[in-house]
Amino acid sequence: MAEPKTREHWGTRIGVILAVAGSAVGLGNFLRFPGTAAQNGGGAFMLPYFISLLVLGIPMCWAEWTMGRYAGARGCNSAPAIFTVIWRHPLAKYAGGLALVIPLVIYMYYVLIESWCLGYAFTYLIGDARLAEDPSGFFSRFVGMEQNGLIYEEDSGHGTWILLIVFVINFALIYRGVSKGIESFCKVAMPLMLTLGVIVLVRVLTLGTPDPAKPDQNVLGGLGFMWNPKPAALLNPATWLAASGQIFFSLSVGYGIIINYASYLTKKDDLALSGLTSCSMNEFFEVCMGGLITVPAAFLFLGVAATEFTGSSFALGFRALPNVFARMPAGQAIGALWFFMLFLAAITSSISMLQPVIAFLEEGFGLKRHASVSILGVLSALGAGFVLYFSKDLVALDTFDFLVGSVLILVLALVQAILYGWALGTERGHRELHEGAHIRVPRLVQFMLKWVVPVYLLAIFGGFFFVNMPSRDVLKFQLSSAVGMSQPESAVPEAWQNEFASHELPLPATATVRPAEGGGWRVFDADQALPYTIREAPGGLAVYVHEVGYVEKIGSDQVAFVSLLFVISILAFLLLMVHIAGRRWEAEGRFKGLEA
Repeated sequence: MAEPKTREHWGTRIGVILAVAGSAVGLGNFLRFPGTAAQNGGGAFMLPYFISLLVLGIPMCWAEWTMGRYAGARGCNSAPAIFTVIWRHPLAKYAGGLALVIPLVIYMYYVLIESWCLGYAFTYLIGDARLAEDPSGFFSRFVGMEQNGLIYEEDSGHGTWILLIVFVINFALIYRGVSKGIESFCKVAMPLMLTLGVIVLVRVLTLGTPDPAKPDQNVLGGLGFMWNPKPAALLNPATWLAASGQIFFSLSVGYGIIINYASYLTKKDDLALSGLTSCSMNEFFEVCMGGLITVPAAFLFLGVAATEFTGSSFALGFRALPNVFARMPAGQAIGALWFFMLFLAAITSSISMLQPVIAFLEEGFGLKRHASVSILGVLSALGAGFVLYFSKDLVALDTFDFLVGSVLILVLALVQAILYGWALGTERGHRELHEGAHIRVPRLVQFMLKWVVPVYLLAIFGGFFFVNMPSRDVLKFQLSSAVGMSQPESAVPEAWQNEFASHELPLPATATVRPAEGGGWRVFDADQALPYTIREAPGGLAVYVHEVGYVEKIGSDQVAFVSLLFVISILAFLLLMVHIAGRRWEAEGRFKGLEA
């Protein structure tokens, strides 16, 4: 075992703020947020969004900053050790294991998306015409969505060489450490990201009316399409659930990253102001840039057809926007800048995902930097290779994201809220938060962290499972036109086509209608059943959409089930490592004499 080395620390206050903001500012700010807001009430979505930010996001960020520095001052930087300092119980270190598996598994698929961004930037730079001609087909080939293992075949996309480049860049930065690697890179990447974002934003807002034949598709129309409030959405619990989930995803709350970053701070660092500044910076990138670029730009060129892309970050970013850039003056240059900006946003997040596990390997086993980086490199490469191979319809990536990026972060956030409010204690937390602070945080925040935030998180957790786990048929609208169906299979009547389109559910031109088992009709396209079912209902016919829950998806899809087993295996392995490290700490008397 190596001798303990000098404790790492951040070089400057602005450095740690940019690093924490960089971990939060990612693809979710530019792709996930605009689509989520547009789907959940537009401007009305901002009410539950900002309530979640004030009640959940900022208080939880302060809690993570406080717990991280509190334990860091006692020589602990990894989550298992930090949790043990705060809660002197044998289970504490295993709870900290969640803060290792979450960033590691997210990195396994996030680095793949990161390589797509760089690959698209390069594609625009060289002027590959295939991207402009068929954006959807290009994306499918580029990521290997047509068949598992296809990405490894020659001429099937970008192959593995871009992923390898991105992988090496990430580990080269993390090898240099907290100050020389992460901080130094974020000091350059964040201002550059802002500059590129402003250039793209100005170009979008100065497009005017691209097609004179469609005067409604102008900048104001695009902004209205994104931000005009739909008050009825506020009565839908799914809107509030989506807002809370976006805050978690956006601020990196419950990822185990902030608590590790904060452990490298000193007593003279201002937790209150630094935490608030990093949150504000993230919100600027998300609301003021992400909310003004993607969806408005898509509406300018695609009109209401842009609606079909807002339900998926990948569809919005990699299918809709290439359509936009193909029709935009200087679109090739803007496309290159846009995707390179997304790459910078992704890499500032991905390097933050590696640091928590690096800290644990060094602290738990006394490993030197090169050994810990090598072990983590092999482990993360196995996961990235798994996701890369099982690329058909991105099932493995989606399953990883759901299990870890949606479920486990809620669990970890709840654990951290309870640790802060009931183990560390709000009195001690309030004192620690104001050590070296230049602003005063109201006492109300401590009350919220002890009582409101845990209840809020439990409600989100319950609502999340209710919405996402079971499958269900959801009523979308009533058909006002009754059309007789005399044949076993026929084209969708024009009247129905128009009604679907008026409810922002456009059907493919080749769609057909067939009788469904148990009565009613199913809508098909190219022999594949679409999610629509038409049933008789009081007063006419009703259109239902079948939403597949994750219980059905994992149970019926072999790749999804294997992905679940892979995540469980990673979790079990890391918990075993935590157990071994815990035995080593006990033998050393690591926590004896430390203030609990």
